[in-house]
Amino acid sequence: MSNVVALDTASEDADAANPQAAGKREQTKLANRRAILDAAREAFGELGYETVTVRDIIRRTSLSVGAFYNYYRSKEEVYEALADDGARRFRPILAAQYEAAADFHSYIRGAIEAYFRFLVEEHDTWHNDTAQPHLRGETPEMKAVYEQVRWSISDTLERGHGPRVDTEYLAAACIVIAREVGERMLTRKPIDVDAAVEFATQMILGGLPALPRLES
Repeated sequence: MSNVVALDTASEDADAANPQAAGKREQTKLANRRAILDAAREAFGELGYETVTVRDIIRRTSLSVGAFYNYYRSKEEVYEALADDGARRFRPILAAQYEAAADFHSYIRGAIEAYFRFLVEEHDTWHNDTAQPHLRGETPEMKAVYEQVRWSISDTLERGHGPRVDTEYLAAACIVIAREVGERMLTRKPIDVDAAVEFATQMILGGLPALPRLES
C-alpha cells in the first residue's frame, strides 16, 4: 500500500510540475475509455451480452489486456459504463423537452417521443436479443435521469395547476412504462414510433385522473 501511495504522490507531483503532460495523460485516458466503450458496444451488438468475454472487447481495440484492466474489472462494469453513457447522452435531450413543454401533457408526450427516437437511433448497434444497457439496471446517471423526470413532472403539474399526486411514484411509473413499451417497440417490424408514443402517452395521461390525491 505504501508503494502505491508513493507512486500516486509522485505522479501528482509530476503532474503539478508539468500541467501540459498531465493534460495529455487525461486525454489519453478519456480516449482509451471511449475506445473500450465503442468496442464493447460493437461486441455486445454482434455477439450478445451473455456470449461476450473481456477478450472479445479487447480484440476490438488497440489496447493490451493490462491496459483494459486499468479502466474496468469485468464486462459487467463495461456494461454499466455503457448504461451510464447512454443516460448521460439522453439527459440534455430530456432537458430540452422540459424547456419546450407548455404543461404536463406536452412534457410527457415530448419526453416519451424523444426517448423512443433515441432508442431507435441506438438500436442499430445492438443485437435483437440484447437489451440496451440504459433500458436495464441502475447507475448514477440513470438515477439522475429519474430525478430530472421527477422534478420536471412536479414543476409542469404545478405550473398547470394539475392534481397534487405522489410525483415520486408517478415519475417511477412513467419511466417503467416508457422502458417497457420502448423495448417492445424495438422488437416489432417495422418499428412504429408514433404508435408507441401514442400508447404510452395515453396510458399515463389516462391514468393521472384516477391517482389518489395528496392532502394539502
